[in-house]
Amino acid sequence: MTHKQMNKQQGFSLLEILIAFSILALSLGILLNIFASGVNTAITAEDYTTAVQIAQNKMAAITIATPLQDESGVENDKYHWQVVVTPYEFNPEKMDLTELSASLYKVTVTVSWDEDEHSEGRQLQLTTLKLFASTV
Repeated sequence: MTHKQMNKQQGFSLLEILIAFSILALSLGILLNIFASGVNTAITAEDYTTAVQIAQNKMAAITIATPLQDESGVENDKYHWQVVVTPYEFNPEKMDLTELSASLYKVTVTVSWDEDEHSEGRQLQLTTLKLFASTV
């Protein structure tokens, strides 16, 4: 056996191990950041879904049986909602509005959440038109 064959390295050098650990740490940091962003996105999507459900329920609750009035409240100690009902101005040129036996109202439901003194929070707004029988 020659002297050159006996001096061959067995294993990794310290520099190779440090580079491998640096790459591993960087990769894990990126993967954890991606995971955290995904969790935050899922939480935000869940909040928007809940807000849409609250707004749709409030909008569906406004029927002929309920009085047409503005309302507000809190749902689940987090979501603040507000219903605004205003008469809608409908002025087609070729219609006689005195013959109509119904009135058109604009209903706007606003749901807001995550409000604190440092940020405005998030907000969702749904608007629709509802037709109610006129009381003549």
